Parts: sequence; structure tokens; C-alpha cells
Amino acid sequence: MRIAGIKTHLLNHHLSAPFQSSFSTFHARTHLLVEIICEDGTIGWGECLGPADINASVVASMAKMIVGRNPLDIEPIWLDVYNQYRDQGQRGPIHTALSGIDIALWDIAGKHFGAPVYQLMGGAHRTRIAAYATGGFRAEGKDHAEHCAKEMAGYVAEGFTAVKIKIGYGVESDIATIEAVRQAIGPDVTFMIDANHGYDAIDAIEIGRRAGQYNIEWFEEPVIPEALTSYREIRKAQSIPVAGGETWHGRWAIAQALEARAVDIIQPDVCGVGGLSEARKIITLAEIHHVRLVPHVWGTAVALAAGLHFHAIIPPAPPSHEARSPRLEFDRTHNPFRQAVICKPIEHVDGMVEVPGGPGLGIEIDRRGLEEFAPK
Repeated sequence: MRIAGIKTHLLNHHLSAPFQSSFSTFHARTHLLVEIICEDGTIGWGECLGPADINASVVASMAKMIVGRNPLDIEPIWLDVYNQYRDQGQRGPIHTALSGIDIALWDIAGKHFGAPVYQLMGGAHRTRIAAYATGGFRAEGKDHAEHCAKEMAGYVAEGFTAVKIKIGYGVESDIATIEAVRQAIGPDVTFMIDANHGYDAIDAIEIGRRAGQYNIEWFEEPVIPEALTSYREIRKAQSIPVAGGETWHGRWAIAQALEARAVDIIQPDVCGVGGLSEARKIITLAEIHHVRLVPHVWGTAVALAAGLHFHAIIPPAPPSHEARSPRLEFDRTHNPFRQAVICKPIEHVDGMVEVPGGPGLGIEIDRRGLEEFAPK
């Protein structure tokens, strides 16, 4: 079996109601899928986190090193490609593009051996995962506290027992939003905040100190990802556990953050960190540093499926009778092609999500969805 070709599928949907993180305004949902075709007709699918057009160009550049090779040589392919690009790409698009390729290769391997990816990667510790609803972006022209509180209460009504909101819009505004959301969801729902590195250390510490009374599970990306010293200062100066890692691409960047004791919770994304191969290595790093691992997930159902297989293989840490499972991030923001790209949607039932159990990622791509949301 040999790789015959690699294709990319750019997906785009213009948003009639744009929304904002701390530093960016989303006018569209844009994602990139990677399709690897083998000579025997086997096809694998992956997804890249980050700017889709840049990822598409990098994947196209990498393809010349991959076509003609055995798709089951996943680790040799990963290392050969990374070594070729490492001088200019120790982080960023090299890792995000390689992530999509790596995930597609694991999908092929699972289909070849007739087993789910999680089985090939050592077996599942769980195949049913509690999810948390991600949303709470700032809607243009709406009061964030009021709108966010209503949105989160809606997710709780759907059956979610944990929610995450976006902050980073100003200290006073954010505290008002956090208070409104806690009142709306009640005292027992797990509640996380994510600043998308919208603060400096001074304001992040103030947020942490003032928000602590609202029983916050974690404070995600309080400052820019380069500022490891500030991360450490924020951990020491306030009581909310600090989380981050979706933009620390590759095992070396993750190791640097863990060695710096920058976070209490590490959050690699399989579509950005280097794929499932690299994500599996980060499990070991998290265990060595005794840091909780709760992956980041953002994208289409392909990213969701890959994230679920990664969640399945994360061991309980520490192992105990009451061992906790890391919660699955379940994006609830508007994205009409999220589930349209697969034939059987991956949905939650009362806040719980099943890991697809079929061969490979366990999903079947609906090419009608790819065509419908291709850029016109």
C-alpha cells in the first residue's frame, strides 16, 4: 500500500452575526481538511488548526515528501517531514499542517487494520466522555454579560454540566459577565473562563483574584503564549488554576512550558500540536510533570473525532477509584459545516459524547458538505 496523492479541502461560511474573542473578530468560519488517498483506494482524513489558506499551502509543499510512501510508516513520515522544515518552523504552520497529515495517516491505519484509532494507540480508558460547552464570545452590538448569561443557561438546559466563556474585554466588563453567568447557571455547574491571551499579567492577576469567589475551574490563556514568566507569576498570585497550550505546538514547546511550571492544566490540540502522534507523546510529558491534561478542540467534526480518540487514550492521573476523565471541549458557536462534513453527526446526549468506534477515526465524510461549503 502506497500513498497516491494528498488533497486539501478549504471550507468557508460567512457569518451574518460576527463574534469576537479578546483580539479577533470572526467574520467567517474557515477550516481546512486534509485527504490522503492510497493506491488501493483507502482514504484518510485529517484537519489543521489555524489559518486554512496557510495550512493548505504548507500541506501542498509537504506532499512531495509523502506521496509514494507507505502510509503505515506514520512516525518516520512525521519525523522526516518535520526535520526538513524545522529550521523555519519549530512552531506554527509547520506543526498545524503536519497535524492534518498525521491524523489522516492514523485514519488510514485504522481502516487498514479494521480498528479504531484509539485501539491502535494502546486502547481506550473511556469511550464515553463528559463534554463542556464552549461559547460566550462577545456578539457585536449586544451586552456581553446579558447575552453570555442567557447563552450559558441555554447550554445547561441542553444537559451540559460545564461551560466555558470568553473574556479579555476589560477587567470590569469581564467581572460583570462572570458574575452574571454564575448567577444564570447556578452554583453546581462547572465554569471556566478563557481570555485568549487578552491581558497582561497585572490585569490577569486582578481578574483571577476577583473572579475566584465565583468558583472558576480554570483561567485559560490569561496572557500571550510567549510570556511563560507571566504565566508563572499569575499562577502564584491568584487561586484559580491556570490553563494553556493550544498554541504551544509540538512536544518541545509543551515541554518548555511544563518545565517553566507555567500552567496547572495543559491543553494541546491534536490538529495543531503535530497530530495524534505528537499528542500521544504529550501524555507522557504531562504525567512526568504531574500536570492535568485537558485537550483543546476547535474545528469540524473531523477535529472533534480526532480529539475524541485522543481523549480516549489519556490515562487517569492519578489512578484512583474516583479518577476523573478530562472533559471534552464541545464548540457551540455557529458553524453550519461542523457536522455537515460527515454522514453521521457527532452530537452530545445530556452533555456526554461517544467516541466513534468504527475503523480509523470512525467517521464517513459527506462530500456534499465539502462541495456546499467550498469557497465560491
